[in-house]
Amino acid sequence: MIEKTTHFGFQDIPESEKARRVRGVFGSVASKYDVMNDAMSLGIHRVWKDAMMDWLAPRSGQRLLDVAGGTGDISFRFLKRAGQAHATVLDLTEPMLIEGRKRAEAEQMAESLDWVVGDAMALPFENNSFDVYTISFGIRNVTRPQEALNEAFRVLKPGGRLMVLEFSQIPNELMQKVYDLYSFNIIPRLGQMIADDRDSYQYLVESIRQFPDQETFLQMVRAAGFENAKYRNLSLGIACLHSGWKI
Repeated sequence: MIEKTTHFGFQDIPESEKARRVRGVFGSVASKYDVMNDAMSLGIHRVWKDAMMDWLAPRSGQRLLDVAGGTGDISFRFLKRAGQAHATVLDLTEPMLIEGRKRAEAEQMAESLDWVVGDAMALPFENNSFDVYTISFGIRNVTRPQEALNEAFRVLKPGGRLMVLEFSQIPNELMQKVYDLYSFNIIPRLGQMIADDRDSYQYLVESIRQFPDQETFLQMVRAAGFENAKYRNLSLGIACLHSGWKI
């Protein structure tokens, strides 16, 4: 039987290899991940994550599952806004979670946080467990994103909210070309300088180009069962927020 292939950046690889390779990328860059996010985006990733929280409007008592939650950026923001709430950070790569636990916010919020190593396509949680599911700059690294969306629907309670923040496509061709020049020429070099890892950041840039555009991904969100599904472009479409409800 011929094994299905998927993309790892611009390479085609067997599906069974992707998770291991993604773990390798994020294990390699974990200690410098937060610094690199600031350098690559000139700090704009913080604005995007705040925009995510503005649209999400966290409420007291909610239970969040933050998938591919890495060093906890989204969970910390959620807990600060919600007040009394609980966040579970799930990531495929344990070194990312270890870095997250070292952050000052993690100590202040320890009683409201769980850190779990796990796979977005096979979540280790019961049906109808969470009020909110977030995944931020992570779903493009999942081997089969549709399965991750299906799992999000399963673990959310009725009335639960999905929110996906991901790099996307700029609808203006000229602006997209300018952005591509920056991405392919500058970001791998920053990776080399800051994280001593050019290849991982080359992969991350390539993986953005392989991800479905806004409308295509919106259809995937709807196919998983979510209703009132919408999206909002951020910074001309460099990033995009998709939202859906389990009704």
